[in-house]
Amino acid sequence: PPKPVIKQGEWDRQLHEVQVTKGDLNRLIMDYLVIEGYKGAAEEFSQEADIAPPVDFESIESRMNIREAVQRGDIDDAITRVNDLNPEQKLIEYIRQGRIADALEFAQSELAPRGEESPEFLSELERTMALLAFEGSECAPGSISELMSPGQRMKTAGEVNGAILESLSQGREVKLVGLLKLLGWGEELLLEKTEFPKMA
Repeated sequence: PPKPVIKQGEWDRQLHEVQVTKGDLNRLIMDYLVIEGYKGAAEEFSQEADIAPPVDFESIESRMNIREAVQRGDIDDAITRVNDLNPEQKLIEYIRQGRIADALEFAQSELAPRGEESPEFLSELERTMALLAFEGSECAPGSISELMSPGQRMKTAGEVNGAILESLSQGREVKLVGLLKLLGWGEELLLEKTEFPKMA
């Protein structure tokens, strides 16, 4: 039997019935700006469109720095930048392994200067250093003992993995690209059953 045919006028009418809100379009634009690393444009668009960003704007810059390091072949710099996302994990691992001298040296030479620049980081560093006071003890407060849990490693691994995947645009693509692929797939399926005006 011949395929049914959808005429241009009917096709246009059905397309116009599909509701796409301004909010939906704004979220697609924000998604594109964030994933592609346009930090400044994302900040401005967030204010102009009154839309909350899906991520911290500073994380965009970190991802772009990692991606740029990889793209220019400076893998050592990329690794350093990834380590910068959560440097206290290295300190935790030293303490976990009983390498107290290494932990103290690392904290003093690498982490203390960062603590001077950032009160938030200093607070995290102090919490991590408290592990030394409770080493091998069951009476450590929960907020400190959780640093030694396997969950802390999983959290760090997730942060690093997410940063790497996003910086390389792997495993996550701009939603608009995904929608265009879905549109193409949908057109192929529809063509098997009917004739219709295809998108140009």
